[in-house]
Amino acid sequence: MKHKILYESPYEYGVFSSEDRRSGRFYDCNGVKLPSVTTILSGTKEGDFLKKWIDRVGEEEAERIRTEAATRGSYMHDILENQIVNGDIWDFKPRNAEEKRAYKMACTIMDQGLPNVSQVYGCEISLYYPDRYAGKADVIGVHNDDLSIMDFKQTNKPKRRQWVWDYFQQLAAYALAHNELYGTDIQKGVVMMCSVDCLYQEFVLEGDEFKRAAEAWMERVEKFSLPSLEHSDEVLDSAQD
Repeated sequence: MKHKILYESPYEYGVFSSEDRRSGRFYDCNGVKLPSVTTILSGTKEGDFLKKWIDRVGEEEAERIRTEAATRGSYMHDILENQIVNGDIWDFKPRNAEEKRAYKMACTIMDQGLPNVSQVYGCEISLYYPDRYAGKADVIGVHNDDLSIMDFKQTNKPKRRQWVWDYFQQLAAYALAHNELYGTDIQKGVVMMCSVDCLYQEFVLEGDEFKRAAEAWMERVEKFSLPSLEHSDEVLDSAQD
């Protein structure tokens, strides 16, 4: 990839620790424990698609697929972050088939997605919305002249736009948090997605659709019951004592 990205930020981003509980991931934001964006999305998801999928493929196969996807996604993110921050991927040496696949997928995003990015403020940036939620944004930067939240996604198969609504709400969540903390007015999100067959897709969230995603996200935050989740942890703990 010959495209060079300016890696520079006008903001000093903090880092928050996190812990995984039975009810999801929680971040310690200046002494306040806040649920992660993905925890809220999972806790407020409607329908039983995941259960039906597990029933269809079997628990063992489902776990294998999820583990492979998580490993592949982690490798892909690491390669892309290294490229953005250091401008060099050539020290990455794939050790197995999944790393080789992740490398090819990352290169696809570099060639087809990153040329639209002129500046990056940071990668894996910790953000939180006071007293509501927290999480880490893959990339904050300038996409086609607009300050945006960007997210890298891997997928087994290409997706239709209506299937990435949760991803859009995730982007909106990070944008709202960044706006709240740093006084920005981010109203754009970009999903850069690559399939295992190296088919690239880019989904841009902006305008009225961004506003709808932001509204839908805040409704899910309201729906999410932190007290009940905290209580569920206590019940599980007491049951094991």
